[in-house]
Amino acid sequence: MPVYLDHAATTPMLPTARAAYVDALGVVGNPSSIHSQGQQAKRMLEEAREAIAVSLGAEPVEVILTSGGTESINLGVKGLFWKRAPRRVVLVPGGEHHATVDAVEWLASHEGAEVVTMPVDALGRLQPSVLSSALQRYGDDVALVSLLWANNEVGTINDVAALVAVARASGVPVHVDAVAAYGYLPIAFDAVGAAALSVSAHKIGGPVGVGALVLARAWEVEPLIHGGSQQRVRSGTQDVAGALAFAAAATSAAADLTHLASSGGDLTQRAASGRESPLVAASGFVAELAALRDRLVAGIRSAVPEAVLRGDPSPAGRLPGNAHLTFPGCDGDSLLFLLDLAGFSVSTGSACQAGVPEISHVLLAMGIPSDEARGALRFTLGHGTTAEEVDALVAALPAAYASARRAGHSTRTPAPTAFA
Repeated sequence: MPVYLDHAATTPMLPTARAAYVDALGVVGNPSSIHSQGQQAKRMLEEAREAIAVSLGAEPVEVILTSGGTESINLGVKGLFWKRAPRRVVLVPGGEHHATVDAVEWLASHEGAEVVTMPVDALGRLQPSVLSSALQRYGDDVALVSLLWANNEVGTINDVAALVAVARASGVPVHVDAVAAYGYLPIAFDAVGAAALSVSAHKIGGPVGVGALVLARAWEVEPLIHGGSQQRVRSGTQDVAGALAFAAAATSAAADLTHLASSGGDLTQRAASGRESPLVAASGFVAELAALRDRLVAGIRSAVPEAVLRGDPSPAGRLPGNAHLTFPGCDGDSLLFLLDLAGFSVSTGSACQAGVPEISHVLLAMGIPSDEARGALRFTLGHGTTAEEVDALVAALPAAYASARRAGHSTRTPAPTAFA
């Protein structure tokens, strides 16, 4: 059976989420209907919303259920931009997820937005001083800032609290893409102070096709979808079964992280201060995941000394299940296919760009030369990953790397077609 090490792309549904989903599929009633069956569905939906809110440190009224992370990001980014008109500057760091990159590019081409890409450091982190300089330069014309809580490719964690504080001092709302961080880092929306935050259920063991935009009471967005106003800023009949499955996964994630938060507080703040990671003292899923990640990184470095770990190398500074490395002299795609033949599912980066033979924009934003960036592979661990699977990958990697290196780099230039 193949070894699945691509949990950042999607992670299998948890048994509790799957059971909740199947049970809820038998519920009849539109939650917007006023008869008893409709109100029963409404009660179940709102209880699910409450559970999701608890997992995010938010109020239930702030949780807008969506079709997933991409819709949530689009609603947060575009909605804030439209609501903040005539301001037109959008500040984003380099290396954001394509859901954000494509959304702001659409605003630039269709709505006259001026997108300003802020530089990140060599670890992929946006420094508060860089954001402060950009805010000072563009002043009152800044509509919003959008940034990642943790980078979905290299796993580097941003100091979100510090970044939001800088923007709030200028009166600018911040949208946070927390899709990669959710379920792996403690998230307290009420404490961070962002205007909006996006998450997705299938990244934490819930179903595909469900997500949420957390929208603070103090902020409004212009809706993307019209036709019923079933939620605060989103129309459409709500998915009760999906919400209940999402809530089951969210409850599990919150339980995994409760002791982690109590043992050390916010992981981002600890990383920024240089203190010991709470993962060292914590136990449970997240701590076990971090230990497996460290085992994988150490194994790869021993088996393939040429491999270079990308992102923050400190345990507190990166996602607990993320190991992103570059392998010199080969294409990541070649190495991926060879590992796939050997029975290991990994990725070269974001699944949203899978199948597109291009160099990671994240690595380029970090200043990594294109020849080095071409050899990128992302290994992401999750529920069900074992030490035996990690060790098996490490054992298979040297032969796969040797073959990929012999193949070298592809030209990426289409060969001319001969016609008879």
